[in-house]
Parts: sequence; C-alpha cells; structure tokens
Amino acid sequence: MRLAEIMSSPAATVPPSETVARAAQRMREENVHHMVVIEHGEVIGVVSSGDLEDATDPERPVGERITGPPVIGSPRTPVKDAANLIRGRGIGCIAVVDGHKLVGVVTIADLLELLGRGAIRPSPRGERWTLKARGPRKKRQKAVR
Repeated sequence: MRLAEIMSSPAATVPPSETVARAAQRMREENVHHMVVIEHGEVIGVVSSGDLEDATDPERPVGERITGPPVIGSPRTPVKDAANLIRGRGIGCIAVVDGHKLVGVVTIADLLELLGRGAIRPSPRGERWTLKARGPRKKRQKAVR
C-alpha cells in the first residue's frame, strides 16, 4: 500500500506570514490538526494545532512555530516506509509531494486507522532464485586412493 492510497487531499496549507491566531482559527474551521507551511510553492514545514496552542503571542507569524525541516514522502512511498519516517521524530504527519507539488498529507491518525482496519498487507517480495532450487546439502565422501 502506498501513501497515494491513504493521503488526505488537498492538504490544508498556510503561508509562513499568517498569524498564529488566524491559522489556529482556520484549523478549527477546517477540522484539521496539521497544516503544511508553503512559501513560493515549496513546502518549508508543518505546524500542528499543538504548536499553535502553545504560542505565547497569537499575533506572531506561523513561520516562527515551524520546528525542523518537514518530513516529505512521495505518493509512491510505501506505508511501512512512511511509518518509519515518522517514528521517533515527535511529528504527526508527512507532507506528500509529487515532484515539487504538494498533493496531500498523511497523519499518524491515518496510519493508525489503516492498522486498526487490518488493511496493511505485506509488499510482494521477489523470489530468491539463488536459493530456490537448493535442497539439503549432501555430504561429500572422501575419495579413496
């Protein structure tokens, strides 16, 4: 399963110049918990509702609330790889980018819902041709001279 199959599209976006108060209001109105920060058509970060609630000055720009570079995946990224990108980073979503265009977002909630439904299936594996026809090893007999 790939990110394209589970991503939310279109992703909610916000410019870095937007105020924290306005971005938080938009999150409530759009019922989202993450917004991708876009500047000049490029993904520069992600902010969560928690990032905005912790802000001491609601009139500061959202761009100041971005922590670290965004985690980005492509629509063809396997779900397993996406889960490993998020794991241990303390972030809640992956921006899904095709080329340089933002096409969606995948959150931890999306991954947990998928896991809860039991929809994760193993990716097909290639055959191991070198071992396929190999049977148990025969003991070599010492040549008698």
